[in-house]
Amino acid sequence: MIEKIKEKNVWDFLRETSLPIVLYGMGNGTDMVMEKLDEIGVKASEVFASDEFVRGHSFRGYKVVKYSDICEKYEDFVVVVCFAMHDEAMLEKIRRMSEEHPLVAPNVPIVNDGIFTREFIEEHDAEFDEAYSLLSDDFSRKSYVDILNFKVSGKVEYLFSCEKKKEEIYSGYLNLSENEIFMDLGAYDGDTVREFLQATDGKYERIIAVEADEKNYRKLTDKTAEVENIETHNIAVWDKKETLFFEKKKGRNSKLSSAGKVEVQADSVDNILNGEKITVLKMDIEGSEEKALEGARKTIIAHKPKLYVCAYHRNDDMFRLPLKINEISKGYKFYFCHHPYIPAWESNFYCVVD
Repeated sequence: MIEKIKEKNVWDFLRETSLPIVLYGMGNGTDMVMEKLDEIGVKASEVFASDEFVRGHSFRGYKVVKYSDICEKYEDFVVVVCFAMHDEAMLEKIRRMSEEHPLVAPNVPIVNDGIFTREFIEEHDAEFDEAYSLLSDDFSRKSYVDILNFKVSGKVEYLFSCEKKKEEIYSGYLNLSENEIFMDLGAYDGDTVREFLQATDGKYERIIAVEADEKNYRKLTDKTAEVENIETHNIAVWDKKETLFFEKKKGRNSKLSSAGKVEVQADSVDNILNGEKITVLKMDIEGSEEKALEGARKTIIAHKPKLYVCAYHRNDDMFRLPLKINEISKGYKFYFCHHPYIPAWESNFYCVVD
């Protein structure tokens, strides 16, 4: 796989550039980028935010300015995008910026398992090659290599070159019918349930939605109150029945941590279903996907559900998850897609049995 990676590490590029480095954003992602820049002995020149957020305030000692202010001050500069986005207008804004100035969006870790680098790919070259060999079409293979090049370089053009709309997946690879039994792990506020309802035109057999975070679970039950034939579970998904501990974070990203203070009950897919059939199994559970796959072993072997598994939380998700699925049950066809998002979030494996 390493021979397909044409880019240098984004942090090497930022250390070597002679251009001013300007950071776009004011949140946790900017903190992480600044910490990494400190490690390599690089200091950002400016911090800027979208115009509507600039009100004369500061961030970590920097006066927060507008993009237009940066353009007036410097003839050229490197933009470092420090936050996640999937809104079409914001993605188009980033696309335009990348045409005006060098722009990168470093792939900072979600679950604190280190920075993704060329060296990481080289270290696991055989596993990446094996995962790549499982992919069933040219688009998936191209997307897989594009995402790895993005993760190394932070160059957003790799993301733009392999985007596919989610609705194309539902009607294409997953080929949803009106007889689906859909299990949604990491259901958040019902966003994927709503996608499923739209993709099936509201015709299906049953939905099982599972969400670990208590606040998100309340949103889920509220927003799916009118949905028919749905059952919801306020538990985490794991490989067995167990008590886990989570760090509480805003939004959908409460994460598993041995130092976490929030006690959450967990169970496996096999235990939740107790032998009952499902036809579609989706996992977006903040880095616990491999454990959940093991806990769904009996279900996958018995019923061969279509699989929709997110592969962007951990550095090794790109090879460990497809290899795990293939170990559990041979015969799946593997597809890999990235949906419009910066950074490489919403990069997922879709697996089906003919």
